[in-house]
Amino acid sequence: MTARALDAAGVTDPGLRTSYESCRQINAAHGRTFYLATLLLPAAKRPAVHALYGFARHADDIVDSFDPSLSVADRDRALADWAARFLTGAGDDPVLPAVHDTIDRYAIPLHYFEDFLRSMRMDLTTSEYASWDDLSDYTHGSAAVIGLQMLRVLGTVPGMSLAAAPYARDLGVAFQLTNFIRDVGEDVRRGRVYLPKDEMASFGVTRDDLASGVVDAPMRRLLAFQIARARELFRAAAPGIRLLSPTSRDCIRTASTLYGEILDAVEAADYRVLDRRVGVGRRRRAIVAAPALINAWRARSRH
Repeated sequence: MTARALDAAGVTDPGLRTSYESCRQINAAHGRTFYLATLLLPAAKRPAVHALYGFARHADDIVDSFDPSLSVADRDRALADWAARFLTGAGDDPVLPAVHDTIDRYAIPLHYFEDFLRSMRMDLTTSEYASWDDLSDYTHGSAAVIGLQMLRVLGTVPGMSLAAAPYARDLGVAFQLTNFIRDVGEDVRRGRVYLPKDEMASFGVTRDDLASGVVDAPMRRLLAFQIARARELFRAAAPGIRLLSPTSRDCIRTASTLYGEILDAVEAADYRVLDRRVGVGRRRRAIVAAPALINAWRARSRH
């Protein structure tokens, strides 16, 4: 993280600066689209956003470790130990000091993080979901509360924090569902399916069909249905962007645009997401971000 961002955020303690930098590096390495969008924020807000990303990614890495020697019980213990250190503030961890500092600075409710950790534990024991309602219980913790965490950092126009919350939840779930669609092949190889079983059955698609890697007509119809749902969530969340602080709008608008274009890329690839990972290219990300960067600079100048 540039010293300017940490200085702007008022982070002076050397240990905290190191922790925030660790979170920034995690964000830059694993969340390229979102990281690009964070550059549109005022420098003072960026460290907190990186800290929230670092928290989520670190927990996810514990659950999805590719170490074949680790059993589900091993991962469960590792997650429980890390969660305990987070909740008590104990232990030496490169991410948690920045997370705790962000929680204190922005008065983020602790139960948002507890709900997130609950969903991460579900990944260790639940491999499929019977219906959209069942999946929504998972996405509440894995996605909706992340939107609510972010809302505290992004800020809103005066008096609009409560009104903005439902939009933040919808956008968080829209991002998550987009990831599910893009990563369906990778997820099934990890032993998980995030497409509701009843919806799969209605389109004539089985778990074995997902594992086969073959994209046929029923599979395309199923994925088209999921894409339509994700787009509706993006549409539902869009009015909430105007409720955000003017200096945060370009960041979220750009992230929404780029994530929406992942759905376009899936369609352009003829829904072939079972044996490959599709996404938005670097050049396209730059094209989308460039005018937003100018708008964000103007918004910061006005406010």
